[in-house]
Amino acid sequence: MAQRALADAMELMATAMAQEVVSRTADRVAQEARRGGEDELRLERFMNNKPPIFKGGYDLDGAQSWIEGIERIFGAMRCLDEHRVLLGGYVLHDEADHWWRNASQRLGAGGAFITWARFKREFLT
Repeated sequence: MAQRALADAMELMATAMAQEVVSRTADRVAQEARRGGEDELRLERFMNNKPPIFKGGYDLDGAQSWIEGIERIFGAMRCLDEHRVLLGGYVLHDEADHWWRNASQRLGAGGAFITWARFKREFLT
């Protein structure tokens, strides 16, 4: 009888633990879905502001002008630093996009966070 009670208690505990895992997984999936939706809305808002596109080439004045235009939009959107690099990189095309893909791998090696200040330093040098 004691063994049966122990077995029942263990079964209840296992069921409770499994339910907790399912609940946490569902919460995490829901949170990631919300975050994905937020990212899409942020990108949509950014693109609705018609950000300047930068295609590359050695053009320091053009690069500085691109930074100023992008930062004007970031300010209006109250864009966090963690989103600026992603959004700014989105409107780099052609040669500039190739540069950014290489630079982001180098700068972000080991999971390092790339700040907007670091992005600008690399972009303008």
